Amino acid sequence: MKQQITTFPANLPPSSSLPTTAIEVRGLHKHYGNLAAVRGIDFSVQKGEMFGLIGPDGAGKTSTFHILGGVMEATAGEVQIFNQPARDARLITGYLTQQFSLYLDLSIDQNLRYAAGLRQVADDLLRERRNKYLKLMNLERFGDRLVGQLSGGMKQKLALCCALVSQPEVLLLDEPTTGVDPVSRREFWDVLGELSAEGMTIVVATPYLDEAERCHRVALMYSGQIHEIGTPKELRANLGLHRLELRTANLQATEEILSQTDQTNIVDVQTFGDRLDVLVEDINSGEIQVRELLQQHQLPSPSIEHGEPTLENVFVTRLRQQGSAPQFYPFPRFRKRGAGEQRSRGADGVFNTQDSALAIYAHNLSRVFGKFQAVKDVNVEVRYGEIFGLLGANGAGKTTTIKMLCGLLAASGGEISLGGETGNLRSADLRRRIGYMSQKFTLYDDLTILQNLEFYSGVYGVPRKLRREKIDWVIATCGLEGQANMITGQLPGGWKQRVAFGACVMHEPDILFLDEPTSGVDPLARRQFWKLINDFARNGTAILVTTHYLEEAEQCNRMSFMVAGETVAEGSPSSVKASQPGQLIEIIVNQNQVASKILKQNFESWRVSIFADSLHIVLDHPEQEINQLTQLLEANQITINSLRPIPFSLEDAFIGIVQRSQG
Repeated sequence: MKQQITTFPANLPPSSSLPTTAIEVRGLHKHYGNLAAVRGIDFSVQKGEMFGLIGPDGAGKTSTFHILGGVMEATAGEVQIFNQPARDARLITGYLTQQFSLYLDLSIDQNLRYAAGLRQVADDLLRERRNKYLKLMNLERFGDRLVGQLSGGMKQKLALCCALVSQPEVLLLDEPTTGVDPVSRREFWDVLGELSAEGMTIVVATPYLDEAERCHRVALMYSGQIHEIGTPKELRANLGLHRLELRTANLQATEEILSQTDQTNIVDVQTFGDRLDVLVEDINSGEIQVRELLQQHQLPSPSIEHGEPTLENVFVTRLRQQGSAPQFYPFPRFRKRGAGEQRSRGADGVFNTQDSALAIYAHNLSRVFGKFQAVKDVNVEVRYGEIFGLLGANGAGKTTTIKMLCGLLAASGGEISLGGETGNLRSADLRRRIGYMSQKFTLYDDLTILQNLEFYSGVYGVPRKLRREKIDWVIATCGLEGQANMITGQLPGGWKQRVAFGACVMHEPDILFLDEPTSGVDPLARRQFWKLINDFARNGTAILVTTHYLEEAEQCNRMSFMVAGETVAEGSPSSVKASQPGQLIEIIVNQNQVASKILKQNFESWRVSIFADSLHIVLDHPEQEINQLTQLLEANQITINSLRPIPFSLEDAFIGIVQRSQG
C-alpha cells in the first residue's frame, strides 16, 4: 500500500519571477514493450528544492530522469518544468547522466567550450561561468589538463560544470557520485547545497543514502511506483522503529541468534564491523528481549546504545515489507581447505589473527611510472579468514597496489608473498587460487550472462561436473532467473557488479581481491554482497577490498588508509575512529547553508559539512573553539537550536586523516 507524506520543505531559497513549482509530474508511465518501467507516478518539486529519488536497481529512476530531461517521451502522463513540457524546457534543464559524456582526449576548457556551444552560451558568459564553476569545484588550475588524466572525482566535478555552464534553472543528477571518493563526494554535495541556496532546483538519484539525508525531501521508488515522499526526518519517524547499537566480542553468534528469533519486536539485524544494528518496534522492551535472548544462549550481555533509524533503515525495511529483499543462497562449496587456510574464527565468531597463516604479504612495496611514484613503501598483511580494507581517495594508489599484490603489475621495489608464493605470482596454480574483481567490469558486454559465466568457469578451472550448479548459484543470487540469455551489456551497472562478483568466486578462491565491488549498487544488494563476503571470510578466504562507501568499510576486520601512494593510518574500524584528534560536534541551526558558509570562512573548510538538517564540525580544541563558534554564529543572527558532541563516523575519520596528511 502506498504511503504518501506531502509536507513541503521549510527554509527553501526565496523564489524569483519563475513559478514556485519547478517540476510537476502527473500520472507518468513508461513502457518498453511489455515491460512497465514507470507505472503512474506523481510528484512535484518546488523552486530551489533539493529533491532525492531513491530506490533499488531497476526501480524506474533512470527512465524518469530521461523523461524529465526531455530526451525520452513518456508512454502516458504529463511532465511540466516551469509550466513547459519537459522537451521544450531543455535549454533551462541541466542533465548529468550516469554515463557522463566527457571527451577524454580534450582538455577541461575544451570540454566546457563544447558544452557551452551546444547550449548556445555566449563567449562572455562562458568566461564568467567557467571561472565561477571551476573555482567552486577546485578545478580552476587544471584548465589545460586532458580529461583522460583526471581522477574519477575530478571527472564528475567537470561533468557537473558542463551541466551548469548554461546556468540551468533545473539540474537533474542521476547517481552523480558513483565511484567518487568520500572527500570529493562531500565537496560535491557542498557545491549542490550552494546551488540550491542560490535558487537552483535539483533532482538527484543516489544509491548512497547518507547523501539522500542532505535533500530537502526524498521519494522512495520501487517497482516503477513512488510509495512514500517526505523529508528525511519524516520518513524516519514514519517508519515507527528504533535502532539499537550492540557491541560485543561475540558478533557472529549474536547476529545468528537475533536473526533467527521469532520475537516480533526485533525487525532487522545487520553487522557493521565491530557492532550490530538492531531495529526494534519498542526501544525498551526490545533491549530487554535482546539481553534475555543472549542470556538464554549463555552469551555475555552486550553494550547497547540507542539511536534513531537511518534513511537506509527506512529503505531496506520498506522494500522487505514489499517482499523485494533478495534471497540469500548458500554458496555450493566442494573444496577442502589446506592447513594454512582453515577457518580462523572461533565458535563465538571472533576473528583470531594468531590462528591463521598469512595469505597476502607486502613489505616496502613501491611502484614508479616514469618520474611519478604511485606507491611508496606500502606494507600489507592479510590472513586467511580476514577482511582487510584498502581505503583512499581517487588516485591514492589503491588499484596500483592491488594489481601488484595479485601479480598483474610488476613492483618497482619491495617484497611480495601471495598464498605462500614469493617467486612467480602469475603461475597457473596460483591463478586458480585467486579471485579478482576489478573496478572496471571484467565481463564481456557482447556475450550473454550465461556465456560470460561459462567462460569464467573455464578460465578458473571449475570442474565441468560442478559448473552447472555454480552458474545456477550466480544467476539465482543475482536475481536473474530466466534471464541468463540476456546480453550482458543490457544490464544496469548494479546488476553487472553482482554477476562480476559471482564470476570471480565460482572457483572457491583462497584469496579474493575486490576493487570497489559495490560501486553503484543499491543498499539491498550491498547487504547481500557483504553477507556473501562475510560468508567467504568465515570459510577461510582472505579478502582484500577497496570501497568509497565507508559505512560498508565498517565490515572490515582491519583497514589501512592510503594518501598519495603512502599508508597514513591502519587498524580496526573502532581503533581508527578512536584515534581521531579533537571532537566532532553536531549543530542544529535555523539557517543551515548560511551557517555552513560562515563557519567555512573561519575554520578549514573540510572541518564543516551539512548533514540533512544539521551541521558537523571537527574541532581540535573544543573547550576553546565552541565559544568562538557560538559567538560567530550569534553575531550573524544564526539561532543555535542544539549543539552536542557526537562520535566520529569512519567517513569523518577518513576525511580528517586525508586532509591532515595533505596539510
